[in-house]
Amino acid sequence: MTHSTPEQGKRERLIASARELVHRQGVERPTLAEIANAADVPPGNVYYYFKTKDQLIEAVIESRETEVRELLASLNRRRSPAARLKALARNWLEVKDLVAAEGCPLGTLAVELNNHGDGLECQASRLFSTLIDWSEQQFREMGCRDARDHAFTLFSTVQGAALLSSAFGDPEILVSQVQRLNRWIDSLA
Repeated sequence: MTHSTPEQGKRERLIASARELVHRQGVERPTLAEIANAADVPPGNVYYYFKTKDQLIEAVIESRETEVRELLASLNRRRSPAARLKALARNWLEVKDLVAAEGCPLGTLAVELNNHGDGLECQASRLFSTLIDWSEQQFREMGCRDARDHAFTLFSTVQGAALLSSAFGDPEILVSQVQRLNRWIDSLA
């Protein structure tokens, strides 16, 4: 059993605070001092863990990647590729109110980083690449010839619904589109 040191706790708190603030405010707006204050870490200590804000944002991306990999590992325990894909789509429903209020955490991060530049946009695109590649494999296992296109349809539907849910402040848009995706996946199985 490993025990976390206070330093590891501070680093994780900084990443968690950055994740939340970047999701709500974008990449540019929150300062390192604001992130430190939200994490209950003295602002001067931030530089012990992250020399630049971009390094902290890279840690946010890595934490999102870990989250995605853990989600996919849990979905792989489902009985069939169709069940796995439907569970992936339903995953967005677990955060539908957050998505309606502030946008999809992954989609928002990808857009923010694409606008930020400095090479971080390539790292953010890996979040979607991992999900799309996994989804393509599921569609392939279902015997779909256009598995890659189906994976893009799945994600464009979810991300479009997330955007509209956020624009209208209405989580039911996301709910209805995930239900539509579930019927579509069933029709392919």
